[in-house]
Amino acid sequence: MTLESEELCFAPATELARSFRAREVSPVEVMGALLDRIEQVNPEVNAFVTLRAAEARAEACKAEKQFVTDDPVDLGPLTGIPVMVKDLTTTAGVRTTFGSPDFADYVPEVDAPIWARLKQAGAILLGKTTTPEWGEKGVTESQLTGVTNNPWDVSRTAGGSSGGSAAALAAGFGPLATGSDAGGSIRVPSSFCGVVGLKPSPGRIPFGLEEAPFDSVSVVGPMARTVSDCAFMLSLVAGPDPADPIALPASDDDYLSLLEGASVRGLRVAVSLDLGLPPIEAQVRAGLTRAARVFESELGAAVEEVDLRLPDPFEYFIKCWGPQGMLLQEQMGLAFDQSSAVLQEMDRTAREMSALDFARVLFGDRAAIHRAFADVFAGHDLLLMPTTPMVAFPHPGAPGGPLKVAGQASRYPMLENQRCTEAIAHAGYPAISVPCGFTSEGLPIGLQIAGRHRDEVTILRAAAAYEAATTWTKTRPPL
Repeated sequence: MTLESEELCFAPATELARSFRAREVSPVEVMGALLDRIEQVNPEVNAFVTLRAAEARAEACKAEKQFVTDDPVDLGPLTGIPVMVKDLTTTAGVRTTFGSPDFADYVPEVDAPIWARLKQAGAILLGKTTTPEWGEKGVTESQLTGVTNNPWDVSRTAGGSSGGSAAALAAGFGPLATGSDAGGSIRVPSSFCGVVGLKPSPGRIPFGLEEAPFDSVSVVGPMARTVSDCAFMLSLVAGPDPADPIALPASDDDYLSLLEGASVRGLRVAVSLDLGLPPIEAQVRAGLTRAARVFESELGAAVEEVDLRLPDPFEYFIKCWGPQGMLLQEQMGLAFDQSSAVLQEMDRTAREMSALDFARVLFGDRAAIHRAFADVFAGHDLLLMPTTPMVAFPHPGAPGGPLKVAGQASRYPMLENQRCTEAIAHAGYPAISVPCGFTSEGLPIGLQIAGRHRDEVTILRAAAAYEAATTWTKTRPPL
């Protein structure tokens, strides 16, 4: 692969969109470079369930002709732009497996809202990215597709459950990807793979899950290598859907244009080094401390460390998701993988809980989580915290996560990497993960930036300002 081709593979979507309209580069040229790179590198990474190589080439040819014959003003903003879609998201006419051997040959007839809107904007579906079965693990491993490797060190996990999307972005397989997140599944793999992942406010983008229309935690959202690309995608997919009962009202916000002159000067920024949920690896803590210093000394924010007191994250996770998981299995006629200890405990706990027990979790513990963050945002515009307690760890196998974090034994290895992302999701706040440095081993560290309810604009502007003040997103993995 030539240096010029590699530059095309790592070009942002915003730059490709401009270059296509200026006829400086063609969609066919970009698609060819991406498919060549995928052929060379993906065997090391294993980021795709389904790759639409022939179809994507044909659609790139069609887009190239459109830029020659049509007025660019009449073309969709993503015309010719390759997009990768997590395989939990349905794509009409294209295999969608949900990471499950039971659905290995399933071809849906309906697009999920996020993909329908991207397609309407002209995007080309490059492929479906790997996910653990039904997104039920924090690492991207499944019986159907095997193990997805981290491009920064293929002996380590890419995280989950949007690990395929994060790994593909980091490896230079495409500029944009979709993810889904109920407790960290966009932000965790973004942190581990050194990319940008936005968990929007619930209802900002229609989720499209008929079995759980009132789910106020699970979201779909954009993943990319730059904050601008995440904002670009968000502008195209946000907005209400008549089938979504919690959808937020339509907004005129053009999230990309709102990044112009992005600044946090004068904003009040809270910092929590561990959310009161230790342990945190020393190099992760150091990365967050450096990032906070940039916000204060270089970007002009008023930074203050705060204390947070949250319910036990492991007990909450098990008691909250256990009964809901059982209900979904029953509704969809499924039997989820019960190989891990935590999934077994979730199943057992769900069967033993009374209706009153479950109500205490939803209206007691979840309310306590919300109050803890509400107290922070009563006096601050933003909250900085680690995305993950650790960096990408070696492939865990059966435990599903690290046996130790910062030298301390893990209570539930499978849940460790969501310890800093779960609570803010259940409180309903938007949050983004951006790269904030590397360990001495060259592994990415993620900074999580959260903002007030429904305030994606402020967190995107803060992330863009921080990105512009640093060089972390310009570093590429050594593949």
